[in-house]
Amino acid sequence: MKGLDKGKTMGLNKNKKTGFDNKKINKILDILDCTYPNAECALDYGSVFQLLIAVTLSAQTTDKSVNIVTKKLFERYANAKQLSEANAQEVEGIIKQIGMYKTKTKNIIEISKKIAGMFNGEIPGEYEELVKLPGVGRKTANVVLSVGFGEQRIAVDTHVFRVANRIGIAKGKDVLSTELSLMENIPRERWTQTHHGLIFHGRNCCKARNPNCKECPLNEDCLSSPL
Repeated sequence: MKGLDKGKTMGLNKNKKTGFDNKKINKILDILDCTYPNAECALDYGSVFQLLIAVTLSAQTTDKSVNIVTKKLFERYANAKQLSEANAQEVEGIIKQIGMYKTKTKNIIEISKKIAGMFNGEIPGEYEELVKLPGVGRKTANVVLSVGFGEQRIAVDTHVFRVANRIGIAKGKDVLSTELSLMENIPRERWTQTHHGLIFHGRNCCKARNPNCKECPLNEDCLSSPL
């Protein structure tokens, strides 16, 4: 499994199954696709480099907030070379309205230095190389590979983790086991769209507090539905 250390994840396999069969899972995915036909990455970017920076900045903050700061950031620093030479205080001033802006400033400048120096300004298309970059974890790498390179990937953020386990199409106690569960239970060709659909459903209906089960299109199929 590309991008996974099989030796470290084999022990999680027994927990990945759910009570749904393939027919039921595909029905749920079809409903999500019909409900959110335009579900896609909500971050604004003009290149794969800008996508990587935007996703890195999006940790523990909203895409809307990230889009506000990256508009100015990318006008000033459009590529890896420019951002690698940036003054940290100036970058902090641009992105200071988002969480952990000091750490994120350090990370995106260091990312840019590595991209400019080691990869000629181009973003590597390999998971193993992406997760070596400062501040880039599984979720960020999977989003970049999915959105930037067109690979089928499932990136598990707070929405995906919550919604997938609530519905019952995944069984995981943490982000990694949820990702593995979804990868096993969902057809590979549907991974990316399922990722986007779960995010949209989490934002619009299946919220962390007070999920709108009454109007949820999945209320007949969701394991957590009180209806």
